Amino acid sequence: MKTPALRRKSGFTLVELLVVIAIIAVLATTAFSVGMGAIEKAKRTTALSTATSLVSSVNNFFTDYGTMPVAATSDTTYTTNTTDATGVALVNALMGLEPSTASPLYNTRGVKYFTAREGKSDKNGVIFTTGSTAIVQGLYDPWGGPFLIRLDCDYDEKIDVKTAAGSTKTLNGTRVAVWTNGADCTGLPGSSSPGKVTDDVTTWK
Repeated sequence: MKTPALRRKSGFTLVELLVVIAIIAVLATTAFSVGMGAIEKAKRTTALSTATSLVSSVNNFFTDYGTMPVAATSDTTYTTNTTDATGVALVNALMGLEPSTASPLYNTRGVKYFTAREGKSDKNGVIFTTGSTAIVQGLYDPWGGPFLIRLDCDYDEKIDVKTAAGSTKTLNGTRVAVWTNGADCTGLPGSSSPGKVTDDVTTWK
C-alpha cells in the first residue's frame, strides 16, 4: 500500500511574506528618493531661471539708464523679502511698479525689465500687496527664501561673492550677481547661521 505524498498547502510562508514585504519596501524607498530628487532638481532649475532673469534685468536697466536702480555707492547685497525695504524697492523698479510717491524714482519710463510668476504663501514667485495698486511685497525662491542681489554700486565692474569653500571670489567684468540659499534657506547677510553653501543656486560658477 502506497503512502500518500504530503502536499504543500497553498500560500506563502511567513519567511516568504517577509521577503516580499522587504522587497516592496526597498522599491518604495528607491522610488521615493528618485521622486524627491526630481522635485528638488525642478526647484533648482526654477530658482536659477529667476536668478538669471534678474541679472539680465539689471543689466538692461543699466544699459538704458546708465546707473543702478539703487542709491548705494559701494557694492551692496540686497535681499528680496520684507526685511529689506531697499531690496523690495529694487524689484519694484525692475518690474516698472514703483509707486508714484517713490523718491527717488529710478525707472522713470516704467519699463518692465523683470517679470516672474506670482507666488503663494511666500514661496516660488512674486508676492504682491493687497489693494487697488499692486506693488511687490517680496520675491521668493521655491523653498521660501529670498533672492540675494549683489550690485556693482561703485561701478568698477567687479563683484566679490562667496564660494562653495566658504571663501570669496571676485567676478570681473560683472555688474550684478544673484543667488538663493537653496533648500536650507540659511546664509543671509549678517546671519549667525551661514548654512550650506553647496546647496545654493548661483548665477556664477
